[in-house]
Amino acid sequence: MRRRLKTKWGKARYAWRKKSVEPVFGQIKEERGFRRISMRGLKAAQGEFGFACAVHNFMKVFRAGRDAPG
Repeated sequence: MRRRLKTKWGKARYAWRKKSVEPVFGQIKEERGFRRISMRGLKAAQGEFGFACAVHNFMKVFRAGRDAPG
């Protein structure tokens, strides 16, 4: 794996990870305080995490509308 990361392709691919999905998880954990699932069962846990993601997206839309000129 280290050898693969030292190639141009590997460096570019690893750098791409930083601007893909990972920041969203960090924002949900830090800004929303969502650190652990409190529901039991796979469906309930998926629903709870989906709700946390929806709140994150709604807040982004709200901030975009609030900061829009006009």
